[in-house]
Amino acid sequence: MYQANLFTLVLAFLLVSTDKPKTSAKQAEKFTTAENTNLRISNEGKLNFTPYSQPLETEPTVFINTNKTFQTMVGIGGAITDASAEVFAKLPAEQQKEFLTAYYDKEKGIGYNLLRTNINSCDFSSSSYTYVKENDKDLKTFSVAPDEQFKIPLIKKAIAAAGGKLTTYVSPWSPPAFMKTNNSMLQGGKLKAEYQQAWANYYIKFIQEYEKRNIPIWGLTMQNEPMAKQRWESCIYTAEEERDFIKNYLGPTLHKSGMANKKLIAWDHNRDLIYHRASTILNDPQASKYVWGIGFHWYETWTGSKMQFDNLRKVNESFPDKQLIFTEGCKEKFSLDSINNWSLGERYGHSMINDFNNGTAAWTDWNILLDEKGGPNHVQNYCFAPIHADTRTGKLIYTNAYYYLGHFSKFIKPGAKRIITSSTRDILQTSGFLNPDGKIVIVVMNTSDKNLDYQLWLNGEVAKTQSQPHSISTFIVN
Repeated sequence: MYQANLFTLVLAFLLVSTDKPKTSAKQAEKFTTAENTNLRISNEGKLNFTPYSQPLETEPTVFINTNKTFQTMVGIGGAITDASAEVFAKLPAEQQKEFLTAYYDKEKGIGYNLLRTNINSCDFSSSSYTYVKENDKDLKTFSVAPDEQFKIPLIKKAIAAAGGKLTTYVSPWSPPAFMKTNNSMLQGGKLKAEYQQAWANYYIKFIQEYEKRNIPIWGLTMQNEPMAKQRWESCIYTAEEERDFIKNYLGPTLHKSGMANKKLIAWDHNRDLIYHRASTILNDPQASKYVWGIGFHWYETWTGSKMQFDNLRKVNESFPDKQLIFTEGCKEKFSLDSINNWSLGERYGHSMINDFNNGTAAWTDWNILLDEKGGPNHVQNYCFAPIHADTRTGKLIYTNAYYYLGHFSKFIKPGAKRIITSSTRDILQTSGFLNPDGKIVIVVMNTSDKNLDYQLWLNGEVAKTQSQPHSISTFIVN
């Protein structure tokens, strides 16, 4: 009888244990930012995966496939302009330290590792300036003295805060006025033919001077917004003119100067004309051999809700040996009353997810810091930044854009490979990456007013979770 009872107990235990779902060793750590909550890249704990082969149509699911990888990530970061550096210099020492940690510390901050800065002045400078005196075609007076007071010191502090390395690239808004057809750095104009070699030499001089100051330069764009006649520093190049300047002057000059390793980026303007510009330049073998990738902005789409991501896909498919890099974007027309508007961050999330899903390998925000007026800016083109400083009080103001950016920059490491993530619900926008350490990073964003239960599916296992209204979550899967 004793043996029979023991047998019955063992059998009952086995039946009960087989009814329980098997727990996988796989887990996903969840970080969330959500409107109308205190969640700001907040750790919500870990989710456990359990076996589950076929999700139903009624079960909202984000599918993850690590078997197919795409572009390799270069980095994510923002621009240090004259304006950012001047505002930073006005902050008390404690807030300066807080700011540097917030952006560049990999653990305590959002881990920026990519940096853009301006050659000569731009709209986000307190005044127009160049590095040479009038009519100095030979660049004998070249000096980066205008950058020494604010910009160079901040760049050096940013590099230190990032652990000693920031992938840095540079962009000109305009050649000196004497080199241009309109004799002004402002209002467009074109580079005069007789100054093409002198202007190519100018890039080299700038890079050399920065590298003398222990600021390594990874790359350069040929011209910021070459199809925009602006009230501020600007210079116009048609696609053919940019192609010819690259292949006849800038590309060869970089190579002759021992800078063939610098990543040369063409276009550096909006998505609308990106395919025409890319095809004109890259279909020319003599120009294409000098070009690392195509840069782009997002300003073509502020009048509507749809960004032209499909144009990126077409460039990526047509020229798979070249890279795509987002070089600038911000919300324009600054208003202090709108600084807490949740759409600021959602614009970043929407752009980043879709830019990455269409082949983008690097993503650079515009000014990392502006003041309480959205400047300084010498033509009153005031804009939003992820962090503003109230220079009257010395306090930092974090917009939700800072946190949305952090959901990518803090977790997606240089060298990560994009993978496929596929959502069964259109209110869940998603992108995924495989980090060099083997961990999987999944970003899921919800711009709707709906609260949605859903699940992550990976290799026949699921982890159940929830998406709050107007939220973004990053999952780290071991």
